[in-house]
Amino acid sequence: MLFRKLASRFDKWDVLVAAIAVFHIYMAPYTKVEESFNTQAMHDFLFHRHHLEKYDHFEFPGVVPRTFLVRLVLGATVLGSLSALRAQVKREFGNEVSTTFAIITATQFHLLFYASRPLPNVFALVLVNLAFTSWMRGRPVNTLRFLVFTTLVFRCDAILLLAPVGLTLLWLGSVTFWGAFRSCAITAVLSIAVTCGLDSVVWRQWIWPEFQVLWFNSVLNRSTEWGVSPVHWYFTSALPRAMLAAMPLSLAGLFLERRVAQYVLPILSFIMMYSKLPHKELRFILFAVPMLNVAAASTVARIYNNRRKPMWTLAYGSCFLLLVLSVGASLIMSSASYANYPGGHALELLHNKDLTTSPKTVHIDVLPAMTGVSRFLERDFPWSYSKKEDLSEHDLKNGNFTYLLSAKSEVFGYNRLAAIPGFAGVRLQKSIVSPIHLILAPQVYIHGQQNCETVAPMRWPDCSDTSPV
Repeated sequence: MLFRKLASRFDKWDVLVAAIAVFHIYMAPYTKVEESFNTQAMHDFLFHRHHLEKYDHFEFPGVVPRTFLVRLVLGATVLGSLSALRAQVKREFGNEVSTTFAIITATQFHLLFYASRPLPNVFALVLVNLAFTSWMRGRPVNTLRFLVFTTLVFRCDAILLLAPVGLTLLWLGSVTFWGAFRSCAITAVLSIAVTCGLDSVVWRQWIWPEFQVLWFNSVLNRSTEWGVSPVHWYFTSALPRAMLAAMPLSLAGLFLERRVAQYVLPILSFIMMYSKLPHKELRFILFAVPMLNVAAASTVARIYNNRRKPMWTLAYGSCFLLLVLSVGASLIMSSASYANYPGGHALELLHNKDLTTSPKTVHIDVLPAMTGVSRFLERDFPWSYSKKEDLSEHDLKNGNFTYLLSAKSEVFGYNRLAAIPGFAGVRLQKSIVSPIHLILAPQVYIHGQQNCETVAPMRWPDCSDTSPV
């Protein structure tokens, strides 16, 4: 019944958005380091089930614990939540805004590329979309419930969105203080009970993951160990890259379509408050993009409806040009991202080249593990794998590893068999057809142990250490 209802709501624009997201999955099937915990956990749930002692997180727990609850709700997709949001936008703002919302989303890279990425931010994105859908549907209490659950289970930083949304609902008279407080309190108790109950079992200790994340990032401020960005970075770097043409159009929407202001101002407040934290990443504000796209869509729809008027003709042409440029920028970013997984490509190449049945062990160094290698790529006998960290060359030499996947081009006791290129930058060139050229350079190397009979004696790809361009 649920899938039939979703299918009936999908139209050609939803199909377009879904097709682009699926294409990203096909072109970049691997996952990177920030996605590794959820990826390995999904693998363990599927293959190890109740055998908790085999779970990857005991050997590689990460900096902070993450909730396992995400694997149980993985069926709730970003595409479904975007479709639900777009359907409500159609009822609230009209068909032109709804259609334009889909077109703008299709021209952007980051939102649909991340849509299939197993990140807490992406799971939060689903719930935030449903929260704003409920708000437009006239169910503000459900909006608060979605945001409370998101905050306590998936992303504690969503409290910075919950606060301005709650204040806006109170100011508009959509909820009463005590009514909202009661609903949020009940949701909070149930959310904490669910996440603590499940995660304490899986982690084998009493734990509330998002509280530890909040303590680590905000109280101890240790997220700064992963880099610091200026306070304006989200507005001057992250949002322009994530939204492209929709960035200036969304700001114009606040003036051209006043009805979007109540939804967009809490989003902007969230980003401004979040900007105070020194460590910043684009994915941290990913769930702000859809509602900003709604504001941008309202601008484009207004310009489209008035395109025949003299004063609006230039604006209409400018909108069309901006969307075309967004498509071009998305194609460039897509090509660069597809080349960002040399570790995954290296392990696949190794599996395809060595088809012998003799036992062999592969040691996976840090960089390959961060750029695409996951347990989903591992195979059964005769293959076995090691991810031990901080091994010296002496340890590698005496570790009886048949193969190494390493960021080092030379390793004592091993012969380099292949060099796997990865994205290394862009270069402008004198070409009308392709003025921007992607630079690839060797990043992950496959090494075979010297004088080892089990190393596949066959022709490997070029092992040159020069940077192909």
